[in-house]
Amino acid sequence: MKTEKMTMAQALVKFLDNQYISFDGNESKFVEGVLGIFGHGIVVGLGEALEQKDHSLKFIQGKNEQGIGHIAMGFAKQMKRRKIMAVTSSIGPGALNMVTAAGTATANRIPVLFLPADTYATRQPDPVLQQIEQPYDFNITANDAFKPVSKYWDRISRPEQLMTAAINAMRVLTDQAETGAVTLCLPQDVQGETYDYPAEFFEKRVHYIQRRDVDPNALIKAVDMIASKKKPYVICGGGVKYSEAGKELEKFCEKFHIPFGETQAGKGTILWDHAYNLGGAGVTGTSAANKIAWDADLVIGVGTRLNDFCTSSKWAYKNEDVEFLTINLNDFDAYKMNAFPIIADAKNALKSITLELEKRGYKSKYTAEIKEVIEEWKEETDKLYTMELSEGLSQTRVLGELNEKLTEANAIIVTASGSLPSDSQRLWRTRSHNAYHAEYAFSCMGYEIAGAIGVKLAEPDKEVYAVLGDGSFLMLHTELVTSIQENIKINVILMDNHGFQCIHNLQRSQGIPSFANEFRFREAETQRLTGEYIPMDFAKVAEGYGVRSFSANSIEEIYSAFNKIQNSNITTLLDIKILPGTMSDGYNSWWRVGTAQISKNEEVEKAAEAIQEEVAKAKQF
Repeated sequence: MKTEKMTMAQALVKFLDNQYISFDGNESKFVEGVLGIFGHGIVVGLGEALEQKDHSLKFIQGKNEQGIGHIAMGFAKQMKRRKIMAVTSSIGPGALNMVTAAGTATANRIPVLFLPADTYATRQPDPVLQQIEQPYDFNITANDAFKPVSKYWDRISRPEQLMTAAINAMRVLTDQAETGAVTLCLPQDVQGETYDYPAEFFEKRVHYIQRRDVDPNALIKAVDMIASKKKPYVICGGGVKYSEAGKELEKFCEKFHIPFGETQAGKGTILWDHAYNLGGAGVTGTSAANKIAWDADLVIGVGTRLNDFCTSSKWAYKNEDVEFLTINLNDFDAYKMNAFPIIADAKNALKSITLELEKRGYKSKYTAEIKEVIEEWKEETDKLYTMELSEGLSQTRVLGELNEKLTEANAIIVTASGSLPSDSQRLWRTRSHNAYHAEYAFSCMGYEIAGAIGVKLAEPDKEVYAVLGDGSFLMLHTELVTSIQENIKINVILMDNHGFQCIHNLQRSQGIPSFANEFRFREAETQRLTGEYIPMDFAKVAEGYGVRSFSANSIEEIYSAFNKIQNSNITTLLDIKILPGTMSDGYNSWWRVGTAQISKNEEVEKAAEAIQEEVAKAKQF
C-alpha cells in the first residue's frame, strides 16, 4: 500500500484541498480556504502546514475569532452551501470566541468547519497557557463547549484518527438535511506528529448532492390534502433557495392560484412583485401574508424550520379546519406543527405534486383576496417609504430610499439583528435573485459586517451592503480591518438610533418603563441610565481603520454620500442618524414572550394577562 509520511496538520490541509462537490452534474471545489488567528496552540502545527506552497487553500487573517466564523458562514450561505471555508484559532479564549459563530451556523443550517486547537494529548506539560482544567475529568477542555452547537464534533488525539474524523466531517458538511457547524479539535502536540497516511486518503473525493424524490404513497396523500382544501397558503423557506426550486414554486402557485409568504431565509428566492408573493410571513411579516394565513385551511411549509417568527408563535392560523403539510429534507423540521411530512428535495417534490394536481384540474377558491391584500400592503410600504418627520429621519424612510437607490442587479444586502431584519423582511423589495442575505435563525448581533465580507468573497463582482444598527456595530466591527487588508470592498449602512431600540420597544410593549436599552449617560441624582444620549461618531471610528466614511442627517446628505459610495474602490461606511422608535410595527401578528405575571407595575400584570389570552388561541404543538 502506498503511503505518505506527514504531520497530522499537513495531512488535514492536503485532504481539505482535494474535496469536491457535485450538484446537478456541476462539479466544483468544496473548500475554498481557511480563515484564522494564530496562537501558540495552532501556529506551529496547522499554521506550518498552511504556510507550505503545496495546496491551493487561500488563507485570510482575521481580527476576531467570532468574526471570522461569521465570514465563513456568510460565504457558505451565499454560495447556497456548495462551497465552504474552514476557521481556526488557538486553544482557550480564541476557541471559545468561535462558539457563538458555530451556534449561528448550526441554527441557520449552514456548513462551517471549525478547527480549534486543543490542549496536549500527552498531558505532559499540563496545565499549559490558556488551558481550562477540570479536576473531575481531564478529558474536558474549553472545546467541549462546541458540542451543543455542532452537528458533528471530534477530537483528534492520535494522528491516524484524522482519517475517520475528516471523512465524517465531510459527510455532515455536505448533508443538505443535517449540515451546520462541524468541529474538529486539534491537540497542539498531535498537529505536529507524523504518520504514514494511505495515499488513497488524499485522492480527489467528490461528494454528490443527491435530490431525494417523493415516496409515491406520500405523494398521493399530499395531493389528496391539497385537493380537498379551498384556501391553501405556502411558506417559502430557505430550502427553496438551496434546492434552486424557485421556478417550481412559482409554477405551483400560478397554476393552482395559491399565494405564498416568505421566511427570512426564503426571501429573495422569488422577486417581490410576483403576483402571488405576499411578502414576509409572521411576526416580522406583512399584513398581506398574515391576513391570508389567518383564513388558510392548509399551510404548506416548503424548506422552512417553522420557527416562532414565521408562525407567530403558532398563533397565525385561525381557521378551525387548518391542516399542515411540509416539504423538507430534514425530518426533524418536517414533523413540526403536527404536519404531514414529505421528506424530499423541494424541487423534485414540487414538480411531482404539480404534475398530479394538474391531472385533477385543481384550483384554489380564492377570488380577489390575494390581489387586494397585496395592493393594500404596497400602499402601506409606499407610505412608510415616504414618511417625513419634522424631528429627523425615520428608519423606514431611510430603508425605502436605500431600496430605491440599490436598484442595480448586482446589489446584495446583509442583515441580522435588531429592528432592521424586521423592517427589511417587511419592506425590502427584492429585485434580483439571492440578493437578500439575512441571518435570523440566531439573530446574532455583530454578524452583519463579517457576514458581508463572506458574501463579497462569494460574489466579488457584486456590491454588498451590510445594513445594521449602532448596537450591532459596537458588538463586532473589527473585521472592517480585514476588508481593508484583503481589499474586499463592502459597504456598511449604519443606522444610529441610540441603542437597542428593538428590545426597547418590546420592553415598553409589556408595560415595563424604559430601562437600560438606550445608550444614555448615567444621571448622578437617580443613578439610572436616563441622561442624554451618548454622542458617537461611527464614521470617525471606521475612518481610523482606513474605511472611507460618511455621515448623514438628511435625505440630501444620504444621496450625496451614496454617489461617492458607489464610486469607491475601498470599503465604505455611511453613518445615518435615525430617530429612535421609527421602525415598522407588527402587522396582524403576535409573539409570545415570558412577561412577569406578578409585578409592582400594574401595566406589566395587564400585559401578562394579555399574553395568556393569546396563548389560549395558539396551537399547542
